[in-house]
Amino acid sequence: MRVSRAETSLNYVILLGFAAFALIPVLTIVLTSVSAPLGQSGGLHLENFARAWTIGGFGRSLGNSVVVAAIVVGLATVLAILAGYAFGTMRFRGSTVLFYLFLLGLMIPSEATIIPLFFDLRSLGLTDTFVAIAMPQVAQSIAFGTFWLRAQFRALPSSLIEAAALDGAGPLQALVRVLVPASRPAIVTMLVLVFMWTWNEFLIALIMAPGGKLRTAPLGLANFQGQYTSETALLAAGAVIVALPTVILFLFLQRHFIRGMLEGVAK
Repeated sequence: MRVSRAETSLNYVILLGFAAFALIPVLTIVLTSVSAPLGQSGGLHLENFARAWTIGGFGRSLGNSVVVAAIVVGLATVLAILAGYAFGTMRFRGSTVLFYLFLLGLMIPSEATIIPLFFDLRSLGLTDTFVAIAMPQVAQSIAFGTFWLRAQFRALPSSLIEAAALDGAGPLQALVRVLVPASRPAIVTMLVLVFMWTWNEFLIALIMAPGGKLRTAPLGLANFQGQYTSETALLAAGAVIVALPTVILFLFLQRHFIRGMLEGVAK
């Protein structure tokens, strides 16, 4: 089936429209971040980033976010691979019911459970710790990761596992040596999404760390915004600083991410 030149042109116009819709707000924030602060002349002001970093204390909040993201991404990735492997390749009694229980983590919003969970963790003396901030997000991410990787492992040919078994590999060896390398794009896609969700998480960090010592990057930006509501250049610079790690990770892994998303759509 041949596509006419008019249809091709229309497709490009639509794609350019969506690209502009997505990129114009980003470019506006970036341009604002290097604009002149109040009381200064025009031109590029790259010192806005240094001022925002120092005044907003983003070094500490970004460090806290890195620790939380490392815990969540690391644990969620390992546990989701194991759970997705079990549900995707093994048949055991109650597997369907157990899988739907996992999916409750996707269906129940964190707003519905955050307050009871806070009181439970406070009774255990775990509030204002990285455990309190990270573990609820690990639970949420495992639910998505299990759903995502179950579909991935089910789509792989069963001959891969059979060949590994003939070579003397056990279930765990088959997973590590055969299925994980074959599922790298899907795993990278899950990793990027979990990192993005964890990095941008606001409510859990706000409730679970009321002391403010473990303030993450979104909380640091919100606190900075409350102090400098009129300094739009500094606010934009702070927003760029907070968003930069996610952008860097996506650019570094974009090839695997896009491939994983396309394979996920096909499945």
